[in-house]
Amino acid sequence: MATSGTYNFNLDLSDVVEEAFERAGLEARTGYDYRTARRSLDLMFLEWQNRGLNLWTIQEGTQALTAGTSRYVLSSDELDIVEAFVRINSGDTSTQADQMLTRISISQYAHLTNKLETSKPLQYWIERDPSAISVNLWPVPDDAETYSLIYYYMQRIEDSGSVASNNTDVPIRFLPCMIAGLAYYISIKRPESLERAPLLKQMYEEQWNLAADADREKASLYMIPGGYS
Repeated sequence: MATSGTYNFNLDLSDVVEEAFERAGLEARTGYDYRTARRSLDLMFLEWQNRGLNLWTIQEGTQALTAGTSRYVLSSDELDIVEAFVRINSGDTSTQADQMLTRISISQYAHLTNKLETSKPLQYWIERDPSAISVNLWPVPDDAETYSLIYYYMQRIEDSGSVASNNTDVPIRFLPCMIAGLAYYISIKRPESLERAPLLKQMYEEQWNLAADADREKASLYMIPGGYS
């Protein structure tokens, strides 16, 4: 039996919109249909980032630390920090060393007695402003070593854009979920397809669960019992 031998299937923005409209029992006929679909798609991407950790959006960031400076504003596409550590002597093959940082809450930071203490940072808390997040380190970095903050962050999903031939910033395994979600978003905006909305919502949640399960971390988790004091 002959097969294609290719692995290139993907859908551009126009195909995604057409498929979603068809599932909603509609046709995308006008420029406004495409515009409203793109708007719904971008809103759905923001919803996805609120649902939890999307592994394909995890990127590595680096921030040089300055002695006496504890607060560092990150770029607007960096939504949250997943892991962070301090590196000393970055790039030196014989002396480079990393130390994990512990994330604390603003309440825990508020309970610290000496917030101006200087040393090698051990903890950090995230300050969420409307336009960007900031990472606040404690203790405040000193000048005893050359420190770099190395962190893994959740990056914002790119906008869909206005060019119909664009591909979305979503891995291929999330295409079924994306189309199911867009079909649901479209159905609740059009009176003639409202009766399909409950079914499309159910399909969307099923596809999300499948995609999110496939996107989870597959590494083994080991738990070692601790002692009692």
